[in-house]
Formats: sequence, structure tokens, C-alpha cells
Amino acid sequence: MNMLQCTALLFCRTSAVRVLAAVAFTATGVLSSCASGDDKSDAYGNFETDEILVSAQAGGELVEFSVVEGQTLPAGERVGLVDTVQLSLRRQQLLAQRQAVSSKAGNVIAQIAVLEEQKRVAVHERQRVERLLSDSAATRKQYDDIAGSIAVLDRQIHSVETQNAPVVAEVRAIDAQIAQVEDQLRSSVVLNPIAGTVLTRYADAHEITAYGKPLYAIADMQTLTLRAYISGAQLPHVRLGEKVKVLIDEDATKNSELAGTISWISSKAEFTPRVIQTKEERVNMVYAIKIRVPNDGRLKIGMPGEVRFQ
Repeated sequence: MNMLQCTALLFCRTSAVRVLAAVAFTATGVLSSCASGDDKSDAYGNFETDEILVSAQAGGELVEFSVVEGQTLPAGERVGLVDTVQLSLRRQQLLAQRQAVSSKAGNVIAQIAVLEEQKRVAVHERQRVERLLSDSAATRKQYDDIAGSIAVLDRQIHSVETQNAPVVAEVRAIDAQIAQVEDQLRSSVVLNPIAGTVLTRYADAHEITAYGKPLYAIADMQTLTLRAYISGAQLPHVRLGEKVKVLIDEDATKNSELAGTISWISSKAEFTPRVIQTKEERVNMVYAIKIRVPNDGRLKIGMPGEVRFQ
């Protein structure tokens, strides 16, 4: 092979290498552009829910308490009971005291009860006559007679109460105390306020509790809220009730897609939360939004999530 042929062969090989390098560079640029462009989400945040802290409404030994963390409870279910022995004894004492006071006045209380019943019947009759009078089926005299009898009954009741005012007042005071004790008895029963899942238990059966002491925390896990943040440029394009795509981590490389609905948009700008963005982006002003996402069991409180607008 002469010198001219060697030079031509070397030139061809060099050109081929340059072409292959250019193709590889172009392909790399295209792949980088695809990886960094279309796959980027519009907003980021974390899932949260409204937790309810259930507290004791009475003091004493927690004789019953059946709450277990992770348990799903319906609304209104009885989950605990605070000792009611002392309250029951107090109620019995008040009932005996009322009976003793009532016996001092003979049949005063019975008289008042009879008069009040007569008044109730008369008031009902007056209402009936009013309807008949409007249809011209009754006379004005009938109405006036019934109204007069009601006034007489009112004076009779007042007279009996005045003559025995101390006894009547004492009986009514005892009745109020009985009602108070009965309310405390009802408050001793711990009822679950909402349907949801028990997140944390703060007490155990047979512990001594007090009024206002936390017993457990519960939340509705059927639907969680993703609190995310958008920029001011995105704000004009976001609407309440808008459907969005919510992404959660399935594994190290894949995401799972869920459907969500925007339920709240903040009217105030704030700095980007430190836990969401990088140090350079924390100085940016953003707006918080809330997205309600039905939970199929995969969502947990505090889990990160991403948002892509339609």
C-alpha cells in the first residue's frame, strides 16, 4: 500500500469516529432532555388528616377500655367506662333526700302536678277552638271561657307554690342536683366520636384518669389530604374542585398514580417549607393547596406525594 492509500484510509477512519461520536452525543442529549422534562411533577407535599384527640370527661378508675391501635371504630361505639360507683351512690342519696323533703309538704307537689296537667289539657283545647274559630265553627265565648280557665289555673299554681315556696324551692334544687349527677354518669361512658382508625392510645384499662386527660387519637383514614405548594405563576391555573393526578412512591424507580381533587387553595403566600424544597428554593413565595385523595390502604400520614395537573 502506497503513502497515498494509507492517508486516505486514515482520513476515512477518523471521519467515521467523528460521526459516531456526534450521534452518541445527540442521543445522550435527547435522553437527558426526556428524563428531566416530561417526568417532572407540578407540586410536592405530604399527606395529612384531621386527628381527633378523645379525652376523658370524668375522673376515676378506667374500669373498661378496649381501644387498640390500628383498630377501626364506628361512630358512637362504647369503648370505655370510668368508675361510676360514687356517682351512683350520690344519686341514690339525692333521691332519698328529695323524698324526705317532699313528705314535709304533704300533697303540695301532687297538687302542683295535677294543676299543671289540667293547664296542659286546657291549652290544647284552646288551640283546637282557635282553629274552629278561624273556620267559624266555634264562638268567641267558647274561646274566652277556655282562656279564662287557663288564667285561673295559672293563679292556682302560683298560689300553691307561694304558700309552700321553701319546700318547692328545695325540691327543685335537689332535682337540679340529680340531673347534674345523671349527666356525669352519662359522661363516664367513653363513646367513640367519629368513624375512623385509632392512631395512638394514651391510656390503659384500670389506670386512674382525670377530666380532660387524653385517652386516644383517632382519624378518618378513608380519605387523606395532600398538602402541597405551588408557585405564584401556577396559581391562576388552579381551581377548586379540579381533578389532578397524585403520585406516590411504589418502589425506588416507579410511582403509583391516584386520583385527587383540589379542596382548598390558600389566599396567602408563604415561604417554601424547609422540608419540601432545596436551600435555593426556600426563599421563593408559594401558595399551599389541599388535595383530597381516596385512600385504598396505601396512603399513610406523613407520606410524601407529588401532583400533576391535568
